[in-house]
Amino acid sequence: MIIDAHQHFWRYDPQAYAWIGAGMEVLAQDWLPGQFASVRRGNGVDASIAVQARGDEADTAFLLSLAEQDRSIAGVVGWVDLRADAVAERLSHWQAQGPLVGIRHQVQDETDPAACLEQAAFRRGVAAVQRAGLVYELLLRHEQLESAPAFCARHDAHALVLDHLGKPDIGGGEAAFSLWHRQMRALAALPHVSVKISGLLTEAPLDRDGRPDRAGVLRHLDAALELFGPGRLLFGSDWPVCRLVASYEEVLSLAQTWAQPLSPHERQQLFGGNALDLYAGALRLP
Repeated sequence: MIIDAHQHFWRYDPQAYAWIGAGMEVLAQDWLPGQFASVRRGNGVDASIAVQARGDEADTAFLLSLAEQDRSIAGVVGWVDLRADAVAERLSHWQAQGPLVGIRHQVQDETDPAACLEQAAFRRGVAAVQRAGLVYELLLRHEQLESAPAFCARHDAHALVLDHLGKPDIGGGEAAFSLWHRQMRALAALPHVSVKISGLLTEAPLDRDGRPDRAGVLRHLDAALELFGPGRLLFGSDWPVCRLVASYEEVLSLAQTWAQPLSPHERQQLFGGNALDLYAGALRLP
């Protein structure tokens, strides 16, 4: 079974999705399961994990309602206010509504991401997520990763996932790669931390023809495999965001070609098995 561990749905509203800015016009429309179905089936993908795209419980409700209508949505990574006093109750409420498998907050968009991760109320919220048996997914950019190892070490009661390999500075040269590699090595030392190999083509610099630097992406994939091993990597397309630079087919093909030297079992882990293990009982398979 192939599971795409990271994709999005939304009904576009310019105020609700203010992060969709200039140059991202392809995203400024509705992206729904009907549009994803032919892409998914045409590439032999059996199921997906739908991930929140805005900080509002209405988004969680929306994704869970889609999962009720479309059994190929095996799980939802939603959003709740992790700083709220009633966070445990809100988590319980949404778990009762459908296949909630995790929670994510856009820490990358906080004014001070490091301070957010250290905030007592936020830490209590993440602890509540882990007590509820849900995966917390950490969203940070490469320049914000310094605070990630300490945060992840503190929250070791359940699995954590770093999205998009920490959004590395793929075009930043040797210094940027070395810094990212050091920070990822610190995360890899924590056995409860996994990473998603998703969203990388959109982080890569473009050539004069508008094509992303695939060699740079492959170098970061090689490093992630070396550090985390095939048992802690999860493939995700980041559809429809990937459409900024590449089709779904191109994203999947790049990952599959890169993974070809792995054993059949290791490829199965990467493209579905690890997601099955990580999200465990909360997944609802088609």
